[in-house]
Amino acid sequence: MVYSEKFNKNYTGFTSNLIERFKSHNFLGTKGHTLKFRPWKVIYVEFFPSKAEAMKREKYLKTGIGREFIKNLIHN
Repeated sequence: MVYSEKFNKNYTGFTSNLIERFKSHNFLGTKGHTLKFRPWKVIYVEFFPSKAEAMKREKYLKTGIGREFIKNLIHN
């Protein structure tokens, strides 16, 4: 999960290469949602043994309960 302090925005996603994905969000990307809200910083990371499990967790974090979890991460 990445967070833009400047715009008070967060982005939750999954990847198999965290460093490259972070570089893409902050420096390399030329289009997409995250381009508008640079700079980003990594605020939370979880690791899963499979893509399916990572996708399930991402979906959960985008629910109301998951958003509360994210809000608490940002403000604590």
